[in-house]
Amino acid sequence: MRSSRARAITPTAAERVRSILTVAHSMTVVSDGLRSEVHRLDGVGATGLFHLHAPCERVDAPSAGRVPVRLELTDIAPTPVRDRLRARVAVAGLLAAPYNSASESSTCLEFGQAVLEDAAGRAYVTLQELEAAELDPLAKDEAEMLTHLVDAHGEFVPLLLRLVCPVPETGVLRALPVAMDRYGITLRLEYPRSHRDVRLSFTTPVTRIEQAGPQVQSLLATARRLSHTSHLLA
Repeated sequence: MRSSRARAITPTAAERVRSILTVAHSMTVVSDGLRSEVHRLDGVGATGLFHLHAPCERVDAPSAGRVPVRLELTDIAPTPVRDRLRARVAVAGLLAAPYNSASESSTCLEFGQAVLEDAAGRAYVTLQELEAAELDPLAKDEAEMLTHLVDAHGEFVPLLLRLVCPVPETGVLRALPVAMDRYGITLRLEYPRSHRDVRLSFTTPVTRIEQAGPQVQSLLATARRLSHTSHLLA
């Protein structure tokens, strides 16, 4: 298990959960023994359909009749990488009544816990951590930016391998961007029978969407300089 408070050049677990809940296009709601597939999340995410709030602290508050519920979401890479599942998120809590899949209005969810599962392990996120986490400024545009990079500027992606340290093992079949956030871009290196992800950090964290392009250009400029230097030394 990993701590949801770990801080480095990657988003915290709480930041990732908030982004996934905000930009999700679909999810599964498990309530009252039923599983409902919800696909009308475009533009609102799970947080637009469910309002998360703290458990009621009143001693005399009635608990009978409240229904356990679990929201299940998956985070899928927008690029055609091997193994596109990036993470799973589950949010558990209580509803005042069984979930109505036909309802178009927001539903109040008494928050229990959120769990993030990815290649790094499992992390538990509290409501306080979730509320304190800032939404990544690139979250809503990440898919479009990554697919544009692959479709319109795919020739630049292999150049970014110059920035990977230590130097990747031989045998890389291809490298594709698999994720981008305020802190940097993640490349997936695919080998004949395996793959691994590497992080390329931005010079400074992005605070506005319009800063993302210059940060990627800065990475490419550094990669070009390294490539040129290697050519001169060859």
